[in-house]
Amino acid sequence: MASAIEALPCLALAGPTASGKTGAALQLAERLAGRVAVEIVSVDSALVYRGMDIGTAKPTPAERAAVPHHLIDIREPWEPYSAAAFVHDATRLIAEIRARGALPLLVGGTMLYFKALTDGLDAMPAADPAVRGRIEARAAQLGWPALHAELARVDPATAARLAPADSQRIQRALEVWELSGQPLSAFHTPEKRAENPYGISAGGLFSLEPDERGWLHARIAARFDAMLEHGFLAEVQRLRADPRLHADLPSMRCVGYRQAWQAFDAQAASGGPLDLAGLRERGIAATRQLAKRQITWLRGMPARQRIACDQPGMQAALEAAVLARLAQAAP
Repeated sequence: MASAIEALPCLALAGPTASGKTGAALQLAERLAGRVAVEIVSVDSALVYRGMDIGTAKPTPAERAAVPHHLIDIREPWEPYSAAAFVHDATRLIAEIRARGALPLLVGGTMLYFKALTDGLDAMPAADPAVRGRIEARAAQLGWPALHAELARVDPATAARLAPADSQRIQRALEVWELSGQPLSAFHTPEKRAENPYGISAGGLFSLEPDERGWLHARIAARFDAMLEHGFLAEVQRLRADPRLHADLPSMRCVGYRQAWQAFDAQAASGGPLDLAGLRERGIAATRQLAKRQITWLRGMPARQRIACDQPGMQAALEAAVLARLAQAAP
């Protein structure tokens, strides 16, 4: 197995939200324990933030004690974290884990992070506060769907993968266009990609995807209800009480948190009760939209090995595929 690790530096397990990645990864680590120790590297832009536990379905302390986890609770919610920071951290961790003779298992649903690690980062323009300010002013006047339509005219490829209300990514794409005169999609061409040194695109990426979308939708609704039952609203209230946090931070724009923040704002403005039913409906809808975007990203990764997560025997199928890949990698 050690020689297989040398030939295949890491494995990756991706999938849309609520597809069962955490449980599958933990069982996989247990299954491989007799052959090699596994350490999990989180590929999730929300799990990096401290104090955001319930709304992110963060692995429990017991789960994190059973298998070492990395890139969880490494930032305060008001601190920035980017794809570039992830690539830097993940690259370092992969080397450190391998040096310990263990197998790095990258697990998560932030597809941009996977793409950045496997394809490299292009030299896009740095953020420009003045340009962002102008874009935000136009959005305040016209609305983000109008700016999404504007983006579709100059960068249809990027607009096609963004929701009309995805203000953060629409803003960045328009900013890149204004600063460079090139669409954001032009910075992600195959000619500009770095060679992938991790084997993720060469059969090392496993993807949990449902055959039936309704199965995933039911799990999303059940998980959102469980979050509410386990204190998600109190968690958001604690975050809102911190003066360093506001609704426009990337952390507070995470799915679920954004809808809860808006619901509390509406309650404060009206002086009435919290619209819990409306919050639930919007939170579930936003999570379903996120899952749809994640699946779209995955379909653009043809080298992945797809595992039907809604079928009986999913775990056995995943473990068999992983063992076969490790055997194939061995000299």
